[in-house]
Amino acid sequence: MKVGIIGAGTMGSGIAQAFAMTDGYEVCLCDIKEEYAEGGKAKILKNMNFLVGKEKITQEKADEIMSKITTGLNNICGECDLIVEVALEKLEIKQNIFKELMGIVKKDCMFASNTSSLSITKIGEGLDRPMIGMHFFNPADRMKLVEVIKGENTPQEMVDKIKAIATEIGKTPVEVKEAPGFVVNRILIPMVNEAIGVLDAGTASAEDIDIAMQLGASHPMGPLHLGDLIGLDICLAIMEVLYNETKDEKYAPQPLLKKMVADGKLGKKTGEGFFDYSKK
Repeated sequence: MKVGIIGAGTMGSGIAQAFAMTDGYEVCLCDIKEEYAEGGKAKILKNMNFLVGKEKITQEKADEIMSKITTGLNNICGECDLIVEVALEKLEIKQNIFKELMGIVKKDCMFASNTSSLSITKIGEGLDRPMIGMHFFNPADRMKLVEVIKGENTPQEMVDKIKAIATEIGKTPVEVKEAPGFVVNRILIPMVNEAIGVLDAGTASAEDIDIAMQLGASHPMGPLHLGDLIGLDICLAIMEVLYNETKDEKYAPQPLLKKMVADGKLGKKTGEGFFDYSKK
């Protein structure tokens, strides 16, 4: 099966790696500029070199995996059987990507979005085929869960196919009905948001908030470190969707979260968030 990954950032490259490491899959890794797509493949190569160094895989296997990844613009996806879109969490951007792809891909190519909170039905409006959600979690090459989201026009047959594909690449799929934030982010991101509110109120330091949740609630990672790992811009985007869709004040993004994003302090990917990653 040939899979087109649209978006070669951290998530896109991780998803591409998960597919490429599975026998029987080839990957077209795409972005708006060829150098961005090549940068995504470079991230995968770095991961392969790490696995070879740790003797988790052989050099021959690493070379084989890398040979299954082709980079370029969206127009290289003509023979793809499945598209997984991993673009910015903006509805119009996602809609435009799929409308462009309709003129590129085969009629039987399946369309899936990795959206973390947006409506699958809305993303699929005006398309000539059904849309499905295939939501991976960061780091996508290692995290086992995939939320499979059924929109209003998604046939059950397609849900079953995507669940089978997720299982083939070593993931555990859970079937989710369309709802703001789906399951994980509906629960998880408001917790991160609340932790930011606790920090902003001066109740405890960032370090102590995370230690409290790790030792008091058995969380493997504190909520502020988790927010930094996810990306504070992503956390804000999800909170805004939850708030706009439900109009419930409990989902209102914390002012400090908005300020961090406005200041470009997005977490690990920018070297600074609630913690400093510049020397790591």
